[in-house]
Amino acid sequence: MTPASLAPGIADALLFDLGRVVLDIDFSKAVDRWAAHAGCQPSDIINRFVRDETYRHHEIGRISDAAYFESLRASLGIGISDDQFLEGWNAIFAGAMPGIVPLLARAASRMPLYAFSNTNRPHVAHFSKAYADLLGHFREIYLSSTIGLRKPDAAAYDHVVKAIGVPAPRILFFDDLAENVEGARARGLNAVHVKSSDDVAKALAALGFR
Repeated sequence: MTPASLAPGIADALLFDLGRVVLDIDFSKAVDRWAAHAGCQPSDIINRFVRDETYRHHEIGRISDAAYFESLRASLGIGISDDQFLEGWNAIFAGAMPGIVPLLARAASRMPLYAFSNTNRPHVAHFSKAYADLLGHFREIYLSSTIGLRKPDAAAYDHVVKAIGVPAPRILFFDDLAENVEGARARGLNAVHVKSSDDVAKALAALGFR
């Protein structure tokens, strides 16, 4: 769905992804920290990092932080400590996405806002404190590591829709990943593919939030 196909009155709730929609993410900051601790080049790490099954299990709370960091030690070939992994892991947050702060404030004054993020427990602990004011716009935040489900699995969207209590076609979802947008649409939600905060601004304007 594009802003051109949106209109006032089509939604009763707005649902936002967090990473690269609300919170800016810079994964290179993690890689730089890990490389500094390990005494290697960042390129040595980034070329080995993959979002594999262990990564996905960590995001749904199926394995512990220690177990995930141990898997990174093996896959990245670096011998840094859990604390050093955690330091880099939480360094990826680069503030609010440019322009999103006034947009969320405007939207929250007109309609209930919710968030749905694929994320892990250390990141939740970090951003919940660091960005508490910004995240306060959301009535509820649904986290893969808490609900045990992640986008773009159908069951994840169904869980969140049921929890919100609004029919899927009356929820407008914003996400930066095409596969998550497609997954949401397949479960009946309206969805906007976000490439920058301008996409959010245009969608809100089309809804009549001026």
